[in-house]
Amino acid sequence: MNLLNMGVNIVALEKNDKLYGMACAWATMVGTEELVLLLGSQSETANILEIGDKIGVSALSINQKDCAILFGSYHSSKKNKFINQDYSLNQGAITIKNAKVQMQCEVFNITRVKGNNEDFLVFAKVIAQEVNKKEKFLSMEDID
Repeated sequence: MNLLNMGVNIVALEKNDKLYGMACAWATMVGTEELVLLLGSQSETANILEIGDKIGVSALSINQKDCAILFGSYHSSKKNKFINQDYSLNQGAITIKNAKVQMQCEVFNITRVKGNNEDFLVFAKVIAQEVNKKEKFLSMEDID
């Protein structure tokens, strides 16, 4: 049962000549130019992030279910998630083309969440954005 309507967001970057990407557990805007992302502690992408990194955040569109499943199902070291994806790379930030929203962001704070998983809260400032007004957001409910 889904109690809240949650979109599907991909966080991706290039770092040390390797492409990383994951489906974000949760994301929200906390200002006109800032967002907060919850990234799982098991994620290779979350574990390599540092303050100052440029990341892409793509809010997927309704027709990108396959992309959501791919990025949510595998670790970056186990499968090249980008091989059949149409994406853009700009200063390390990777965005998924044809997403409802594509944002290039800079990480300015990372906090560990206390508890069993000690997941990461990643705070990022939006540097650039592109909104595809013709598309609808993909919801987690659309995947279930």
